[in-house]
Amino acid sequence: MNELSANRIKIPDEIARRRTFAIISHPDAGKTTLTEKFLLFGGAIQMAGQVRAKGEARRTRSDYMQMEKDRGISVSASAMSFDFNEFRFNLVDTPGHSDFSEDTYRTLTAVDAAVMVIDGAKGVESQTKKLFEVCRLRDLPIFTFCNKMDRESRDVFEIIDEIQDNLAIDVTPVSWPIGAGQDFIGCYDLINDSLELIDKANRNHAVESIKINGLEDPELQKHVPDKLLTKLVEEVEMVRSLLPPIDKKSILEGHLTPIWFGSAINSFGVKELMKGLGDLAPEPQIQKASPREILPEERNVTGFVFKVQANMDPKHRDRVAFVRMASGHFKRGMKLNHVRTNKSMAISNPVMFLASDRELADEAWAGDIIGIPNHGQLRIGDTLTEGEELRVSDLPSFAPELLQSCRAGDPLKSKHLEKALMQFAEEGAAKVFKPNIGSGFIIGVIGSLQFDVLASRIELEYGLPVRFEPSQFNSARWISGGKTDLDKFSLENKQHIATDHDNDLVFLTRLQWDLDRVERDYPEINLSATKEMMR
Repeated sequence: MNELSANRIKIPDEIARRRTFAIISHPDAGKTTLTEKFLLFGGAIQMAGQVRAKGEARRTRSDYMQMEKDRGISVSASAMSFDFNEFRFNLVDTPGHSDFSEDTYRTLTAVDAAVMVIDGAKGVESQTKKLFEVCRLRDLPIFTFCNKMDRESRDVFEIIDEIQDNLAIDVTPVSWPIGAGQDFIGCYDLINDSLELIDKANRNHAVESIKINGLEDPELQKHVPDKLLTKLVEEVEMVRSLLPPIDKKSILEGHLTPIWFGSAINSFGVKELMKGLGDLAPEPQIQKASPREILPEERNVTGFVFKVQANMDPKHRDRVAFVRMASGHFKRGMKLNHVRTNKSMAISNPVMFLASDRELADEAWAGDIIGIPNHGQLRIGDTLTEGEELRVSDLPSFAPELLQSCRAGDPLKSKHLEKALMQFAEEGAAKVFKPNIGSGFIIGVIGSLQFDVLASRIELEYGLPVRFEPSQFNSARWISGGKTDLDKFSLENKQHIATDHDNDLVFLTRLQWDLDRVERDYPEINLSATKEMMR
């Protein structure tokens, strides 16, 4: 602990009530549906949309790209702010599809906790495990919601064992399901000794809890069939004797995950999870930066860009930088220093989001996420301060796993294509490489679905049909070294050299042999699969 964090002052109440978190899951575990119900119970929307529902009135509010609406998946991160009880929730809905894992990683740099959604029938799936590992790297507390308990699901103890074994984290149940599938009638609240019953007739209604005095209370028999009651009593006794109790310190340190059971589509268990986030999730945390860390309670305002999204709404045709406020009390109209360019920016029209809906933000506190409309000045990794030269760190960019060349259907539109591709590169939607030899561009992505999204967006937003074709290269590495060494290396390997949208040198490879050759013949040259986006 350094001297700055050792002498901390009390965090202002407005900052202390902030809860900024992401929702992560394997595709189809119910993440977007859970997000909808959070917004519903936070009073942010009047009616929850359903994935793949018909009609504009039922469009899922957190999925705003055309492809997301068509396919019923999330491929971009949305930020939403709303109040719940005495807390201010800042929720970030991450891409559920594994092809967009880099966007998810950057999103996790902007939050203080994560809600992990798992399917009661499937347990811990591959993408869940990958995302959990990212959360662990960032020391994020994890809150688990086991969804779809109203459908046929696996044994609850089996699910808990799988979480503990596969993710190496202890589990403490906050609620316990009564029945499963068609027999599922609700949950027993292990903390408050209350009964929560599901209302399957009204999906947007959360039933009030029934307070009871322990498992021996005769009131239980009025609401729970004998067969289910006997099983409930046995299982709760096992839980209390075998599994660890709730311990906030262990949760915040990432050693223990509390788990709630429910059915997001039936609004069941959602309010209880939200209450748990308010009580147990961390307030805004210290932000890593250079040359010093940033404390949320500092008087001066700082923030950093973790995402850029262009043309969120075709009616606006704008570019919005998503900024996590790291410290201070921001007010609309403030002038902040753009550290990368050392220029002053007047932040006149900051917005807060409800997915594609937005409203002017008159103020924001540390922990909040605001959008700053701009014309390309702000990029991922940029830091905004009240003058001090701070640079937020730990925002990496990853080498792509798939490379394809990209050409406009109309050769005369190549300049338009370049503009579109550079925009998407600055958003972090893809890596765009310009080879030193030849024309055209090579596009790098993590997964093939990203090519579909790019083609769709370029045509929709720029009216420009494009085609992606196989490339002779299959991986890329960023190059670093002394200027003389770099000049020599670039000259001798010019057929492999390209530049990215930041004009940084990149080495394109066909085979592992290419990488081995560089390591053997050019020991003074460093090849990296990651690039720090600190600016």
